[in-house]
Amino acid sequence: MFAQRVLFSFIAAAPLILMPSGGQAQATDKPPVIEALEDQGVIFKQEFEAGDGVRAFAGIVGDSPVAVYVLADGNAIAGTRLNAKGEPIDQATLQNLVAKPISDQAWAELESATWVADGKADAPRVIYTFSDANCPYCHQFWEAARPWVDAGKVQLRHLLVGVIKEDSPAKAAAILGSPDPSAALQENEIQYDQGGIRPAKIVPDDVQRILDDNQMLMLSMGFRGTPGIVVRDDEGLIEKHSGMPQGDALIEILGPR
Repeated sequence: MFAQRVLFSFIAAAPLILMPSGGQAQATDKPPVIEALEDQGVIFKQEFEAGDGVRAFAGIVGDSPVAVYVLADGNAIAGTRLNAKGEPIDQATLQNLVAKPISDQAWAELESATWVADGKADAPRVIYTFSDANCPYCHQFWEAARPWVDAGKVQLRHLLVGVIKEDSPAKAAAILGSPDPSAALQENEIQYDQGGIRPAKIVPDDVQRILDDNQMLMLSMGFRGTPGIVVRDDEGLIEKHSGMPQGDALIEILGPR
């Protein structure tokens, strides 16, 4: 199980460190080293205050925030700036400038996707999970979440994909095409050991588009298999968990019982 938190990232010993810019830029210009890093795929959101002699830039590598500090000689250091006590200085700044906007955008994409609700609409905790009707680990997560869902503490939102078996798209079509998709999803899980829900005879074009869109969203979120679980922490930052959560990770995702 791999858990990824969209938080401040400590970056060291990478090609981003101590890169020459070819000269010192004026304060009103973008330093050449920043342009060079942009060419390498780093996305910079905003410059922020870091004191005299240093220009600081908040950026993103993958989906992790990174600070790049351009020195007076034009070279740059990427990573963690510490105070005299060895404590990170710019974590809150990176969270506000980068991590929170990334999380908000990702959460909005999940909300606007097509998902099947499992649990009360007013549950205080919402969890998105990319699920395949034939996925045994998705079924295990569904079973493990029952105490939280039944108590009204958690609503699972299943973004269905069809990737595990040949009839996965047809089973997803049976769920999404049902008059009550939530009930059809429950039917699939209750009867999972007996083969699950009966597959639809055809997969309509609109359902196939949903499955394709959900799969693209799953990949864009960094998941390569199911379940891919996304939840928000108390600060509104998203956490990603790949596979069936084990031990303390299950409590971290679902919350107190």
